[in-house]
Amino acid sequence: MLAYTIKRLGLAVLVALTVSVLAFLLLHLSGDPAVALAGEGARQADIDMIRKAYGLDRPIAVQYADWLWHIVRGDFGTSVYFKTAAGPLILSKLQTTLLLGLASLGVALLISVPLGVLAALYKGSLADRACLAVAVLGQALPNFFFALLLIMLFSITLRVLPVSGSGTWQHFVMPAIALGYYVAPAFMRLIRAGMIEVLGADYIRTARAKGLPAGTVVFKHALRNAIVPVVALAAVQLGYLLGGSVVVETIFALDGLGYLAYQSITFKDYPVMQLIVLLLSVIYVLLTLASDVANAWLDPRIRVS
Repeated sequence: MLAYTIKRLGLAVLVALTVSVLAFLLLHLSGDPAVALAGEGARQADIDMIRKAYGLDRPIAVQYADWLWHIVRGDFGTSVYFKTAAGPLILSKLQTTLLLGLASLGVALLISVPLGVLAALYKGSLADRACLAVAVLGQALPNFFFALLLIMLFSITLRVLPVSGSGTWQHFVMPAIALGYYVAPAFMRLIRAGMIEVLGADYIRTARAKGLPAGTVVFKHALRNAIVPVVALAAVQLGYLLGGSVVVETIFALDGLGYLAYQSITFKDYPVMQLIVLLLSVIYVLLTLASDVANAWLDPRIRVS
């Protein structure tokens, strides 16, 4: 187990370094940062001064090495727009995004696990088709449009939930539903397929032949084995929820990383944009590593292979 973990950790470090290169290059290749910082109609002398002040006149490789060295030392730069250190600024917003991501993942599991089990137990029936229809609708409905529908229902019509802000748990209900319902279909299909496969196994037939209660057979024996692939998917989807919350956070004005990313893009705050991309990417890599290790612990066959 230790050798497997070390091997996966080394791979994660290589992926993180690759992501750091891409995060740095994408923002620089999208245009001249000096021109963007100077603004429209700026004089060439002002552009040259900004380019020299931020070290943008050096080769890209030198700029990347210097940026990465500062990141390793804990120097994350200064926000151009907010005029404050980028590191503490991003960390102050991270808690909101983490809460939203975990709440959304919880909503997704609350929706997908019962529907996936129900669809597997009644394969080919009307209940199965209804569950699949719910999954298709969730995958096809854009989360920003669903978020607007939730606002119209719960905030404007019923007036039971606040439209914007992040002060209380009520502010996270609609954003979590909007994001959670969008990723729930992937969980539901995986659980359904896993349950159908496990329910046909010999040990399930043996458990039923022993006269075990149906609930024990389904939830203790079948679901326990069918849920293993969901661990890996949960880590991937949590990473997606953290990185894909930009639109939803903007709609509900949640003071998180997504909304900060939107502001950084709007005001061309390159140090903050780079750090947000790098942070979310590293979190995604770490979640994938955690899922690999958890799956290897749950299923020894993965370690052997």
